[in-house]
Amino acid sequence: MSRRALRRLRGEQRGQEGPGLSELGLDPGPERAREGGPPPAPGKGLRGPPRAGVSNRFELIPAEESEDEPAAREERADTRLSEQDTAGGSQEGSKDRGKEGAVTEETDGDGQREGQEAEQQDRSEENDLEDIDSLLERIEDPGLAPQSQGGITADSRPLLYVEHRNLNPENELKRYFGARAVLGDQRPRQRQRQYVRSMWLTAPKNTWPRYSKTGITMQLLDTRRGVQHFTFEHHREYQQVQFKFLDAVESMDPNNIVLLLQMNPYHVDSLLQLSDVCRMQEDQEMARDLIERALYSLECAFHPVFSLTSGTCRLDYRRPENRAFFLALFKHLMFLEKRGCPRTALEFCKLILSLDPENDPLCVLLLIDFLSLRAREYTFLTRLFQEWEVSGQQSHRNLSQLPNFAFSVPLAYFFLSQQEERPELERSQARERAARLIQLALIMFPSVLMPLLDHCSVQPDARVASHPFFGLNAQISQSPALNQLTSLYVGRTHALWKDPAVMAWLEPHVHEVLRMVEAQDALVQEAEHKRKIRYQSAPRNIYRHIILSEMKEATAALPLEVTSQPVMGFDPLPPLDSVVSYTRPERTSHPSNESTLSLFFRSLLPNFNLQGDIRHDGDDEAGAAQDLNQGVNRLMAAMRDMLANIQFQEPPARTIPMATATGIEPPPSLPQALWHHPPICVALQ
Repeated sequence: MSRRALRRLRGEQRGQEGPGLSELGLDPGPERAREGGPPPAPGKGLRGPPRAGVSNRFELIPAEESEDEPAAREERADTRLSEQDTAGGSQEGSKDRGKEGAVTEETDGDGQREGQEAEQQDRSEENDLEDIDSLLERIEDPGLAPQSQGGITADSRPLLYVEHRNLNPENELKRYFGARAVLGDQRPRQRQRQYVRSMWLTAPKNTWPRYSKTGITMQLLDTRRGVQHFTFEHHREYQQVQFKFLDAVESMDPNNIVLLLQMNPYHVDSLLQLSDVCRMQEDQEMARDLIERALYSLECAFHPVFSLTSGTCRLDYRRPENRAFFLALFKHLMFLEKRGCPRTALEFCKLILSLDPENDPLCVLLLIDFLSLRAREYTFLTRLFQEWEVSGQQSHRNLSQLPNFAFSVPLAYFFLSQQEERPELERSQARERAARLIQLALIMFPSVLMPLLDHCSVQPDARVASHPFFGLNAQISQSPALNQLTSLYVGRTHALWKDPAVMAWLEPHVHEVLRMVEAQDALVQEAEHKRKIRYQSAPRNIYRHIILSEMKEATAALPLEVTSQPVMGFDPLPPLDSVVSYTRPERTSHPSNESTLSLFFRSLLPNFNLQGDIRHDGDDEAGAAQDLNQGVNRLMAAMRDMLANIQFQEPPARTIPMATATGIEPPPSLPQALWHHPPICVALQ
C-alpha cells in the first residue's frame, strides 16, 4: 500500500503538518542555530527524534512521522515538478503549495491539474486494490504454509473455520479478472460513497425495499462444551404472516405470494418459494436476488454473539424456524457454483456443515468434495478425510463408504502430485496415496466406472468392457440407495474426470483391480459383503439433498414414497421428529355440508354463497327436503342471472384481413373468410 493511501487512512492531507515546538512554548532556535541550519519556518515544527534538553509531551508523534518525512518531501517535490511542467515552466508554478494556510490565486490550468490529481488518485486506489489482492494470494499460497510430517499442508485453524472475506463472491472474481474488471465504473467516488449496514452473507442493493423489523429474532438456548446452541423465533405478527403464506401456497397461485411480498417484502419463506417459481420460469437473476434478500433478512436478526466463522454455533434443523436459514444458504450456494465462484460456494458449504455437523440435515458432505476439487482446495479435502476418517475423529461418518469421497479424495491426491512447486517427497507420497485409494474405490464401488466413462465419452478397452465385475451386472445388482449415491456423484463430477491426464492415470489402476478380482483377493470379497449388508435404504437427509440439487440422474432413482408426496421449496421433506413451537389455527370452512350442485356452481362462481344451504343436525327429512328445494331454487335463480348478464359483442363493421395487416399471404387450403380476425385487427389498428 502506498504512503499516500496510508496518509489518507490516518485522515491527513497533503500540506498538513504536526504542531510546531514553538506553538507548544518550546523555542528550538538555539539548537538549530548551533547546528548551522536555517531557522524553522513560522508555523512549522521540527522533524526528527527529540533532542536532549527538550521536553516534548508529544515525542511519540514526531518519532513516528520522521520515518515517512523523506518520502513525503519527495512526493511534494515531485508534485511541484509536475505542476511546473503543467504550467509550461512558468515561475509561478514553482511556488510551494504545500505550506499550511497558504492561499494562491487560481490559474487557467488549475481545473486541468485537479482533474489529473483526481485521475491519479483513482489510479492509485485501483493499484492499492490490486496490491491487496496479490498479498491475499500470497497468503493463501499453500507453498507458504507449514508442512506436516506426512507431507500434507498443516493448518492450525479448525477444520470448518469460515473466513469472512471468502463469503464475498466479488473477492473471488477479483482474483480471476482483477479489481478493475469486476468493479468497473460501478465503484462510487469518494465523495459520493454511500455507507450502508455491513453484512457478511450478502450485500444489500439499492433496488430492494427498505428494511424494517420483520418479527424474526434469534435466541441463545444454551452452551455445552464450548458449543453454543441458537434458534430463530417468530413473533406474533410474523406468525400471522406465516399463516397467510401457507394459505397462499395452498391456493397454488404464485400471484398470491407476490401480493403477500408486496405487503411483507422480507418474509423469508415467501422469498424462498417465489425464488423457485422464478427459477422454473428461467429468470435466474430474479431467483438469485430473492435468495439474497432472504439471507439479508435472516442476518439482520442474528444474535450478538452468533458467529459465522468460529464453527461452534449450532442450529437445530428440527425447528421449523431454523430451516429457512439452512435452505437459503444452500440455494445461495448453488447459485454461486453456477455463477463460477466455487471457492465462495465452498465457504458457504462449510458454514452449513458447521451449523449441524452431527446430523448434516442437507447432507452437504455429498457436495463438499466436488466444490473442493473445483476450487482447487485439494489440501482441505485431504485434511477433511484424514481427520474424520483416518485419525478417528468423527469416525462414525465412514467417509470412505460414500462414493463421492471414495473417488474424489484419490483424485485430489493425484492433483497434488502434479503440482511442480511442491517438494518431490511430498509429490511421491501423494502419488502413492492416490494409487492405493483409487484401487479401493474401484473395488468398493465398481458400478461407478462405466457410467463415468460414458459421461466422459471414453471408450474402454475390450477387457474392461467385457468383464462382469465392471459390466452391467454391477449396476443392476446394487441396491436403490447405492444407485442414488453413484448416480448423484457421476452426474455432478464427471467433468472433473475428462482431463486426459486423469484418464491416463486411471487406466493402469483399473487393470490392477481386474487382476485382484481374477486372483480372488480378500479385499474384493469383503467389499462385496459390505455392499450387500449396507445401503439398504437412504436416510431422509440424502433424499432432501437430491431434491434440492435437482440432478436428473439421481432424481430419477428416488423411491415412490418420496416422489408421491408434495415437496415444497420452502420446506422439502420436513423431519419426522420436528419441534413445533406454534401451530396453525384450523380454518373455519364447511365444504362437507354443501351439496354437490352447490359445489359445482361455486366452482363456476367463486363468490357465490348459498344462504341456508348448511344443514343442521336433528332436522327431520321434511325439513331437509324443503331446504334442498330452496337451495335448488336459489341456484336456478343465480343461473338465470348469470345467463342474462352474458352479452355478445357484435363484430365491427370494417375489418382488416390479417394477411393485409401482417404482410403474410393466406395459404390456398384455407378459406379467405378465416383470415378475418376482429380482435387482432383492432390491435393492429
